[in-house]
Amino acid sequence: MSTEGYDFIVIGGGSAGSVIASRLSENPDVRVLLLEAGGSDRHPLFHLPAGFAKMTKGIGSWGWTTTAQSSMQGRVFNYTQAKVIGGGSAINAQIYTRGAAQDYDGWRQKGCEGWSYDDVLPYFKKSEDNDSYDGKYHSKGGLLGVSKPAAPLPICDAFIEAAGQAGIPVATDVNADTQEGAGYYQLTQRNARRSSAAMAFLSPARARSNLKIQLRAQVRRIVVEHGRATGVEMMDGSTIVADREVILSSGAIGSPRLLQLSGIGPADDLQRLGIEVVFDQPGVGANLQDHLDLYAICEVTGPHTYDRFAKPHLSLLAGLQYLFTRKGPVASSLFETGGFWYADKDARSPDIQMHLGLGTGIEAGVEAMPNGGVTLNACHLQPRSRGTVRLQSKNPEDMPLIDPNYLSDPYDREMSITGLKLVQEILAQDALKPYIMAERLPGPAVKTDQDYFNFICEHSKTSHHCAGTCRMGIDAEAVLDPRLRFNGIEALRVADASIMPTVNSSNTNAPTIMIGEKASDMIKQDQELLT
Repeated sequence: MSTEGYDFIVIGGGSAGSVIASRLSENPDVRVLLLEAGGSDRHPLFHLPAGFAKMTKGIGSWGWTTTAQSSMQGRVFNYTQAKVIGGGSAINAQIYTRGAAQDYDGWRQKGCEGWSYDDVLPYFKKSEDNDSYDGKYHSKGGLLGVSKPAAPLPICDAFIEAAGQAGIPVATDVNADTQEGAGYYQLTQRNARRSSAAMAFLSPARARSNLKIQLRAQVRRIVVEHGRATGVEMMDGSTIVADREVILSSGAIGSPRLLQLSGIGPADDLQRLGIEVVFDQPGVGANLQDHLDLYAICEVTGPHTYDRFAKPHLSLLAGLQYLFTRKGPVASSLFETGGFWYADKDARSPDIQMHLGLGTGIEAGVEAMPNGGVTLNACHLQPRSRGTVRLQSKNPEDMPLIDPNYLSDPYDREMSITGLKLVQEILAQDALKPYIMAERLPGPAVKTDQDYFNFICEHSKTSHHCAGTCRMGIDAEAVLDPRLRFNGIEALRVADASIMPTVNSSNTNAPTIMIGEKASDMIKQDQELLT
């Protein structure tokens, strides 16, 4: 082992890892090392809200894809996973949603003591510096900027009115007592700039002498000796000691991938690849859940969205407007309006989420309208389909086998089609008629449910909400206990979206930051650390 050692090694500087490294290093008596495989977030696109439009097209990403989806006519999906300090919070659309209270109460009902909605709400609030709300559900003064949109367009209000005409009420705050309704989202922004986990939590902590942040530092494996995680081995063969704990926060794909590369996972799979089995745990990489995102696209009657700013001279003007006013298209995350409603009237909470895209072709693989348009996404929030993350080889440079197994459960297929029909209904309402020329996708040729399924197989994408692959629980198959300690290996903890028994019913960034906050407190309690 290297002579250099730390109390804690945090693997992954994403939405949870950034929080954990910051919070643990608040205690000056502990030494914390944060290892991030990606690079810095200095490029302006990581800071400008509209920079999101470039993110799913390769900036700050591993460049991975899924396996061919057997229940979707063999479709292979682009699967953007962040490779930059700040992780997903540095490249996402900055939408701050927490999910439904029933999500967390459901975790508690599965035996995850301490994870009910009442338990996790204080951790959501702990992070938050909200520019609009305070009180029971929100707070001011935290490290994470949470703001109302800086640059809404009139078509946003028209969408909210159209949703009302379709029977969906106005939602003032989807993070309060109910998710139901359509309205403006809160965003992880401060002063019209992205507030990623790295910017919010690591920037104020960088001057601490007990915190070391190492970029472009890919871990080859977690070192386990006599049933205890003792450190990490890097790609160059060097090793680093962790005296107290190794904390894995590499995301719902990265965390099970690294565990398996370390010999921790399904023994049969590991042996077949020639990896020495350190600990047989079939649950590592199982239980993968994700929200499949469907969309309808309409051509607009005029310059009602931000598509026109793709032209170089208008893009320059938008940049100048942002520089001097912090307004305009550059200040927009491009998905600032949306809402929650039902495909299944018997669902325990809203099971469809909508995102209004202020343009077309915003994300990789999504069609662009040459004369400008608007996109309305719909994703089914409570999927029953389960997939896997497995290795294709023991080479840590190889892409993992990511199989979300989309629509393998017929219920998911039915609810997804119902959600797509819902957004079509909203787009056809009178309130949007002044803005919309015609629906182009799916379009009038798509009529039967088989037509819709064929359309979905060609025109859909991930919502980037993968979760569940190192789930916590109290049953024999659970990878972690409810304090996020690895069952069967001492001094190893996992803290990111992979720990979720079931994915939350919304975007996953805010819950992942919450997981980082709660994990930090549990680590401090278990290690008897006072700050």
